[in-house]
Amino acid sequence: MRKALITSIVVLGAAVIGSPALAENVHMATGSQGGSWYPLGGAIKSAFEKANPGLTMSIQPGGGIANIVGVEAGKFPVGLANSISTVDATKGKAPFKSAVKNVCNVGVLYPQWFQIVVRADSGITSIADFKGKVLTTQQKGHTGEQLTRELLAIANLSYKDLDAVSHVSYNDSVNAMKNGNADVFTLGTALPAGAIMDLASAREVQLVAVPDDVIAGFQAKNAAFKKRIAKAGSYPGMDADTPAITYDTHMIAACDYSADNIAKILETVADNLKTLSAVNRNLATLTVEEMASDLGVPYHPGAIKFYASRGVNVSN
Repeated sequence: MRKALITSIVVLGAAVIGSPALAENVHMATGSQGGSWYPLGGAIKSAFEKANPGLTMSIQPGGGIANIVGVEAGKFPVGLANSISTVDATKGKAPFKSAVKNVCNVGVLYPQWFQIVVRADSGITSIADFKGKVLTTQQKGHTGEQLTRELLAIANLSYKDLDAVSHVSYNDSVNAMKNGNADVFTLGTALPAGAIMDLASAREVQLVAVPDDVIAGFQAKNAAFKKRIAKAGSYPGMDADTPAITYDTHMIAACDYSADNIAKILETVADNLKTLSAVNRNLATLTVEEMASDLGVPYHPGAIKFYASRGVNVSN
């Protein structure tokens, strides 16, 4: 019996020693299901694991503001974020309670558009027309919801001036608009957005133009805001160019997180743009120089390492 026990221990030990080590996992927070970040995160995960056999990546839903808070708190090391929110976070501006100390810029990916979508039969043609209407927007903690409040404030309005406000998922907002239970849908995401394409297949919709004075009001609060023009045809039935408030989606990481892993993530993105652009077409023309854009947020050491390897020098 003793001999059998010893034999079992030896065999078990050999099996443990001979088995491959568990792959290191990179945990990344993305965005809401139905938005542009969540599927992009899945595409990055697939490309990353293919290029790095010894590593795995797990992704989870998140939000532009929540991801910054999560990285700072150590809940996950990597996330997607919006340039405007990250700039505010480094300065401790609302909605952040204090300046973040361990959030670094990894790389810019593409523009984000603050989209103000209305049913064509709602009678809404300007921000002032929101008064007395029903709004559906993202949950609190999401950039799109924060921008909605700022938009109303700059236009001398607030949620109290609306008939009702819902803070729900993209899918729930689309359904509310389809069913005629909401007049306005605001969100911050890529253009075109899958959720709005879905809505436009069932109801005629339009984007509300943002006037220059309102854009200037946003820029006075945060220089990372940019005016861009949403071209006619961006959505079915959209027949005019429409000025919009925009900013940039970028990757962030805990500043003390593995520089090697961050460099590998950037390498994955830069070397798989054709594949990633199938999920988000904005990535089709992305360059390493654009990825390295200075947002006024400290670069991650791994980002500095990667960009130097591609001939682009950045520094903090």
